[in-house]
Amino acid sequence: MRYLNIDSWERKEHYRFFKEMDYPHFNICGNVDITELAGYVKERGDSIFLALLYASVAAANSIEEFRYRIRKDKVVVHDIVSPSFTMMTSKNVFSFCNVPFVDGYTEFCRHASEEMEKVKHNECMKDEPGRDDLLYITSIPWISFTGITHPIDIKSGECIPRISWGKYYEVGERVKLPLSVQVHHALMDGAHVGQYFMVFQELLDNARVKLC
Repeated sequence: MRYLNIDSWERKEHYRFFKEMDYPHFNICGNVDITELAGYVKERGDSIFLALLYASVAAANSIEEFRYRIRKDKVVVHDIVSPSFTMMTSKNVFSFCNVPFVDGYTEFCRHASEEMEKVKHNECMKDEPGRDDLLYITSIPWISFTGITHPIDIKSGECIPRISWGKYYEVGERVKLPLSVQVHHALMDGAHVGQYFMVFQELLDNARVKLC
């Protein structure tokens, strides 16, 4: 972890401008193609949720801006950010599940499966106080949404990115997935979110090489 030198940052004026807004977040929704990924996980007998989780977090970690966090008047740059995602419990309510991110698909899925099994019977609605090296991730597998909003504690200066995907669907012989990325505008612009979509799509298209 390190602190960003805001005074020499090319976005310092953008940062200061958007940081003072009452609602500085923006959300971009679009479709990604998961045809190759879906075929790959089916062959392996893997969970498509865990494959998407790994790819979504790997893509975020590859873009520095997705690792920026605001702490009062400073900006922290984390070395690695990890997922805090929602999952259904045995009581049919959702809970938060945190899994440390590791740069290895098989190892990550093993750790995630273990943590999910623990949370399944012990729901938790709180993250570790003060922790911001996270990505908030949600799956809405019932709806192929075209837009989504998330609750945010604006008063606290909340700035953790929120990544969501919905129900996948077929278009001809291709499989599409609605994807939403919500971020703090003081820390990044639409170009960075666009870069995220491109990196994520590249991982999906090359799942057999990247996810092994």
